[in-house]
Amino acid sequence: MTNTNIKSSQHLPLIETARSGCCSSQPSTTAPTTNQEIPVSTQTFPVTGMTCGHCIGAVSAELGEISGVTEVSVDLVPGGLSSVTVTGEAPLTDEQIAAALDEAGNYQLATK
Repeated sequence: MTNTNIKSSQHLPLIETARSGCCSSQPSTTAPTTNQEIPVSTQTFPVTGMTCGHCIGAVSAELGEISGVTEVSVDLVPGGLSSVTVTGEAPLTDEQIAAALDEAGNYQLATK
């Protein structure tokens, strides 16, 4: 039996703050923030119950709704243990991941 691994990544748009920019007719009153670092957390979670592209979309969409999440990628192992990687501004708890998986469908956070 051959295992098919499918990788998918969903990039979520960054939200711009309400301020004047280079394309605005209003002058900017704040200095550029080119040296400001945004904290980044990347975590990978083992997930069961994923079998296809629809599963990737459902899980990615639900996890992407969590505040601070900027990217979700899935290494799909149909019917096996898939790896879901979440990048965001802060680490997420197992409870947050489990709740999003439950909302997405019949997906479970596997024991680490």
